[in-house]
Amino acid sequence: MKFMKLGSRPDTFYSSEAVRSVSSEVSSDLIIQVKGCRYLLHKFPLLSKCIRLQKLCSETPETSSQHQTLQLPDFPGGLDAFELCAKFCYGITITLSAHNIVAARCAAEYLQMTEEVEKGNLIYKLEVFLNSCILQGWKDSIVTLQTTKAFPLWSEELGITARCIEAIASKVLCNPSKVSLSHSYSRRGGRDDVSCNGGGGGGDSQRHSLKPVNKGWWAEDMAELGLDLYWRTMIAVKSGGRVKSSLVGEALKIYAARWLPKIQVPSVPIGPGSDSDSDSGDEANNSNSKHRLILESIINLLPAEKGAVTCSFLLKLLKAANILNASSTSKVDLARRVGLQLEEANVNDLLIPSVSYSSGGLIYDVELVMIILEQFMLQGQSPPTSPPRSKLGFERRQRSRSAENIDLDFQESRRSSSASHSSKLKVAKLVDSYLQVIARDVNLPLSKFLVIAETIPEFSRPDHDDLYRAIDIYLKAHPDMNKTERKRLCRTLNCKKLSVEACMHAAQNELLPLRVVVQVLFFEQARSAMAGGGKVTELPSNIKALLASHGINPSRPGAPLSTTASVAAEDQWSSISGLKSPKSKLSTLRMKLAEDDDDLDGVDLQSEGGLGSRSSKFKAFCAIPSRPKKMFSKFLSINRSSSEKHRE
Repeated sequence: MKFMKLGSRPDTFYSSEAVRSVSSEVSSDLIIQVKGCRYLLHKFPLLSKCIRLQKLCSETPETSSQHQTLQLPDFPGGLDAFELCAKFCYGITITLSAHNIVAARCAAEYLQMTEEVEKGNLIYKLEVFLNSCILQGWKDSIVTLQTTKAFPLWSEELGITARCIEAIASKVLCNPSKVSLSHSYSRRGGRDDVSCNGGGGGGDSQRHSLKPVNKGWWAEDMAELGLDLYWRTMIAVKSGGRVKSSLVGEALKIYAARWLPKIQVPSVPIGPGSDSDSDSGDEANNSNSKHRLILESIINLLPAEKGAVTCSFLLKLLKAANILNASSTSKVDLARRVGLQLEEANVNDLLIPSVSYSSGGLIYDVELVMIILEQFMLQGQSPPTSPPRSKLGFERRQRSRSAENIDLDFQESRRSSSASHSSKLKVAKLVDSYLQVIARDVNLPLSKFLVIAETIPEFSRPDHDDLYRAIDIYLKAHPDMNKTERKRLCRTLNCKKLSVEACMHAAQNELLPLRVVVQVLFFEQARSAMAGGGKVTELPSNIKALLASHGINPSRPGAPLSTTASVAAEDQWSSISGLKSPKSKLSTLRMKLAEDDDDLDGVDLQSEGGLGSRSSKFKAFCAIPSRPKKMFSKFLSINRSSSEKHRE
């Protein structure tokens, strides 16, 4: 830290019964009251350097007492600052540094210690020291800016705050090797005090003994600033245009870690109760308001460029914004930013807690994820002339001009960053894994599950095993679904893209609609036939009609598909059990035919190759053998014999 000493006399101030006096052969003739403390001083040394005291003495009527009393109720800087100015008037040695220069400067301005009454007065010496020494050092500038919080109005009026911000921003923007850190950067070494008496810059030989180790060396020190000062300093840094957006993003991440705690979702909503509950609720609300302001400020400072901050950091901010009930504009802005780099996220990142869960709502906020997915799919497309209507239904709020400028930059970023095919494949896997987690929520509506599942285009899912897992979990978590809802749920599932293990599991899944089970059996038979080099046996017309009504072309069997990664133990499929017990899927099909016989309504049962009647149809399916490769061939022979008997 740099410091400056003024004066040469020893300190002769002393205290006696709440009164501060100065040892002198001359009796005191002036009493000054500052912040409840009385000072017994002398007029001559003080009035010779302080215009304000001269005016107050001339305006105060004379009394019979030998002491004239002056009141200074609004003195800036408190007792320490006043005593520092008084000692300067007496010629007593004082030490100035970044810690007390702001208070001393405000006090000197209040007392009007200008050049009009004496050359080289305190204001002049403080200004020289501030400009030539304090603002030349990094840590000194940071500390000085922090001390302006105690005197915001005075610091603004005297230009101290603006000069500190300008000095800090200029050091961030310049070459790090040119920044004097040896006297200030506390994290890089021990204390290093350097004298700057008379405004000189002593210690130049040590000036560059320590160098910044990386380009973001400034972020940790700046993170110590309060929100208002940090905001203004970061605006100055960003407006310089010479700091990479990634460094700005890293600085914001450090600031968020410093000022935003680990915020938890409140388990019980705050309501009326005892006085202690009310007091704790008020404290929590005040704390949330403070954190919300910090969070929204960080969001507004985020660079518009894609990749300036990690997707994980953006999602952490989004979780905090949801918990702290930040503005809808902030949440939507974060969701849009996440959408630009969604391929970097993982499932845990997307699990955004819902604040409505304690009152019977969803566990996770899926609507924000819907906005994220919508933004991801919009990459590479021209932005619409009017903003799209959000699924969240947030109220529209008036946005500032700066927010509109950020919006334009955001649209430019979206145009230049169309999602690649590989990123869409990653996002498809991510979404299917996310669906498996939220499917366990008993309060999750089917409509929202389908919206998320159908957002991903068909080509982005090379296999549907993960999607089938999610559907299976949803069916188990919602056992009261009717047949229509089950059909709606399964409409996104492509049985051609299921692996052998998935087909084995689906064929025995009693929760699936009959149409899906029939499709699975057909494609499993077709795949087995192709794997064995044979041909698929011709199907009866009624089964063809059923498959055709579901968009399946029986003459074009699906290709072999790959399996997927492992999942939780309770959701895994045992292909071994499926192969060892083929009769179980036949029993499942028999049961479904008995319960869901209406699913085959509309199929011409009297047509050639048909089953003839519902009872004969059921008997035919019950007669399906257990060997998968010959299942439909034997089914055909039974069907033909039944048809011939019916004609007779």
